[in-house]
Amino acid sequence: MVSRLGVLGVVDLPGEAASVVRARAFVRGLLERAGVGEASDVLLLVSELVSNAVAHSESGHGGRVGVVVIGCPDRIVRVEVCDQGSDASKPQVRDDQGLLSAGGRGLRLVEQIARGWDWDEDGSGRTVWFEVAV
Repeated sequence: MVSRLGVLGVVDLPGEAASVVRARAFVRGLLERAGVGEASDVLLLVSELVSNAVAHSESGHGGRVGVVVIGCPDRIVRVEVCDQGSDASKPQVRDDQGLLSAGGRGLRLVEQIARGWDWDEDGSGRTVWFEVAV
């Protein structure tokens, strides 16, 4: 159960691989304080989206990644990961990755686990979000 509604927290992180661990720890702490007991699905998807932001956007080239966590009605947690966008790639679920491939399954996991997800892009960057019932 989410004991608070609205923005639970925001963090701005360097666009580097180590930020995946920092983002997970930040979100875990927020959810614990908000009364969420089981958060493994949320934490897995945070890892996937922050990893994607670092690997597939300009954020991974010395930029920044933002994470916003929102408590919503009906026991829903929404997480938004903001990056600096990319002209070379757009978020998409890939169908061509086998179970044994080294990568390419991140958004497939998001699609399978989240209640909903999407992305938006403007001139300053991109935001990918998901919602999970907790």
